Formats: sequence, C-alpha cells, structure tokens
Amino acid sequence: MVSQATSTALQRMNRILHYLLIAVALFSAPTPARTPLVLITDFGTQDGAVSAMKGVAYSVSPDLLISDLSHENPDIFTGAYRLYQTEEFWPKGTVFVAVIDPGVGTERLSVVLKTRTGRYFVSPNNGLLTLVAERDGIDELRQIDEKINRRPGSEQSHTFHGRDVFGYTGARLAAGLITFDQVGPKLPPSALVTIAYRKPERVGDKLIGIIPVLDIQYGNVWTNIPKQMFDQLHVNLGQSVRVRISHQGELIDDTVAPYRRTFGEVPVGQPLVYINSLLNVAVALNLGNYAAAHKVDSGVDWLVEISKQ
Repeated sequence: MVSQATSTALQRMNRILHYLLIAVALFSAPTPARTPLVLITDFGTQDGAVSAMKGVAYSVSPDLLISDLSHENPDIFTGAYRLYQTEEFWPKGTVFVAVIDPGVGTERLSVVLKTRTGRYFVSPNNGLLTLVAERDGIDELRQIDEKINRRPGSEQSHTFHGRDVFGYTGARLAAGLITFDQVGPKLPPSALVTIAYRKPERVGDKLIGIIPVLDIQYGNVWTNIPKQMFDQLHVNLGQSVRVRISHQGELIDDTVAPYRRTFGEVPVGQPLVYINSLLNVAVALNLGNYAAAHKVDSGVDWLVEISKQ
C-alpha cells in the first residue's frame, strides 16, 4: 500500500508537472505576427521630423514593427512611384504612412486607402496614391476623422500632420487599436485625387513613355515602358536600340545602345538598354552615371522614345 506521505508527494509532483506543461505551452506558442508600419516622406533625415513620427507611433504601441521606405522624395509623383516600386513586396495587411504634403493644413482631405490586395495607405489626398490605386485597385477609401484620430494635444498644430494625423492614425491601425471602419467616413473611389501622366504606348515602330524616376544611387534612367511592350519590337540581345529623351518638347538626349541583360555585358563607361527590376525598359552606363552624363532628370514631363535601330 502507498503511504499517505507518498500519496501527498505524488499529488504535489503531478500539480507541478501540470503547471510546467502549461508554462511550456504558453512560452512555446507562436508569437502573434506584428503588422508592419512603413514610412515614406519628403522630410529627409537631417532634422527630427521622422524621429518624431516614430516616437508618436511607438507611444501608441511599443510593439510596432516600423520600417523606412524613403525620406528623400522631391515631389508627389516621385513619392507615388516609390510606393509603387516597393509596396507589392510587403505582406498583406501592411500599413503605409505616406507624407509628401505641400498642402498640409489646407482643405485637402486626409485619407486611408485599402487596396484590393489588402494593404493600407494613410496619406493626404493629393495624388500620392495614384499608381498604387491604379495597379492594385481600390477596395475602400475612408476620410480620417480628425476629431477622433488625431494625436491628443495637437489641435493647434497645423503644419505637421505627418506626426499628428497620419503617423498617429497609421500606428493605431497597425497596432489594432482601431479597425479600418473606425478611421472615419467612407468616400467614393472617385474622390481619390490622381495625377495625370502619359501611359506607355506603341506608336508605329516606336514606344513612347516617361521617366518616372531615376535609379537615383547609380544614375540609371528608368522608364515606364514594360518589357511586354518592348518585346513587340523584336529586339534580340546585342542588337542596337535608339533612345531619344525630351523635356517639355526639347530633345535632351539621342543615344544608340545595345540591348543587354546586365551592366557588365558592355565595356566600362559604355551605355546599354536593359530591363530593370520592375521589368521596365531602362538605360544605363556600365560603372557610370547615365543621368548626370546626359543631363537627364525624371518626372511626368520627361518623355522617352524607344525604337529598334
């Protein structure tokens, strides 16, 4: 027979084992995935603006996963393209806070866009979401109710909505403290402000598009002409391509270069036409800065014409 002391000891051991199993289950359970909060602005990083936005976001929730997209965007269309360039590689549910806002404090609306791909964009309604909405589609658009979704105590601040409205609202949405429905009233998709720009097209034996941005670190010239359209010219690797670039009607550059897969397939300092990482036509100098050498910039008024030589 088991003694009373032994029985009591066994009961204690069973209780300890039970609690240990609960603790193991709790600590081994997968950590809930954190929603990324991605910031893009024109603030630069020489002062405290970006840091202030992050401070507000972390004050909302210290568990946020915050990342920087870019803070060196000279105009709204450049910011729109940087969003277009990167957002599709982020997971569903990611919240982007986009602040290139020359109209801050005016009557322009503050909005949150949910795309059909399930990502959220917190932004002034000034054209910054043009390309994202065009590619991914608008699932729903809401105006930010600034009576509710504004940093407490900021009501007298009219020039830093990136911190007080967009950063604060984006952080609350990413942290799950508000739902998308709680952002504010629903707007029709037609209320989204967009920027007009020339879509790529084939005209006879030529392709015409724009230079939306430069590959700024290296000076490569990116176009919005997709590979599928370029393939219609039936240019084989190694064959010559003519590139004509104009700005506001003035011809800036007229170059003939071979079509290659990558930079090292031409001699150092020589030009090439290639397909960039977004699968669009681009022009570069091997180990050189094409944009600087040929005095080329970017924007909706920079046109490019591509033809088979």
